[in-house]
Amino acid sequence: MKIGWIGLGHMGIPMAANLLKAGYQLTVWNRNPQKAQELLDMGAGIVEKPADLWKHSDVVITMVSDDQAVKDIYTGQYQLLTPEAEGKIVIDMSTVSPETSRFLAEQSAKHQLSFLDAPVSGSVQPAREGTLIIMVGGEKSVYERVKPLFDVLGKMSLHLGDHGSGSKAKLAINLLLGITVQGIAETVQYAQNQGIDPKEMLTIINEAAVGSAISRGKTPSILAGEYPAAFPLKHMAKDLRLAHESGALSPLAESVYASYQAALQAGHGDEDVMAIMRLLNGK
Repeated sequence: MKIGWIGLGHMGIPMAANLLKAGYQLTVWNRNPQKAQELLDMGAGIVEKPADLWKHSDVVITMVSDDQAVKDIYTGQYQLLTPEAEGKIVIDMSTVSPETSRFLAEQSAKHQLSFLDAPVSGSVQPAREGTLIIMVGGEKSVYERVKPLFDVLGKMSLHLGDHGSGSKAKLAINLLLGITVQGIAETVQYAQNQGIDPKEMLTIINEAAVGSAISRGKTPSILAGEYPAAFPLKHMAKDLRLAHESGALSPLAESVYASYQAALQAGHGDEDVMAIMRLLNGK
């Protein structure tokens, strides 16, 4: 299969690079073409507008920031969906609402185009390593056709049901991520207020039954007090908003939703999700 790729952000570049490394022919489009240089150096092609990808691609993958961005690409100002797409496959790996995924599926069907929603769990390092978890909604026969691509991009892909199912699962796992990250932050803050050194407390967390890949991975950032974005806080705030809007109204969900919205408004959106520490510390 020849692949088209749209969206070269924190996740898009390493994911697209893995497809190139696996031997796939790749053509890209990005609103800022300068971001494509790394992939061009690896042998990718580039086009001037999204619809031109169909001349070079059997499958087009989109990986952009939010619902409006993906709608702009498919049916808005960039018009990815054209008659040239008929009979081909488009996969949206962005984190968007289930409603948006179903809308994209309906619009794709009007152009005789197969659509999958396939958001991922994992941040930049798993994207580089090809160890993402991919959650897929859409026709299972289409999923089976493109599963070799998912096998390159992730350590696991799961077909979960009809269009929108992948997006539902992604919002659920990111709800747990938000709760977990805030739980780590609150635990470290409470311990520090009680006179326990954060390094010692994080050692306890990481060695205890509650330790996890996320607690171990975020330990260096917490101890340094620096939060370079592996998963930007603004994206977590967006995902929790989408979960809130789709019915995540339990006590923990409401609390973590409010916290991340406050952190976003306090100016921490471009830092890593672990920068929720700054809000809790009043910085």
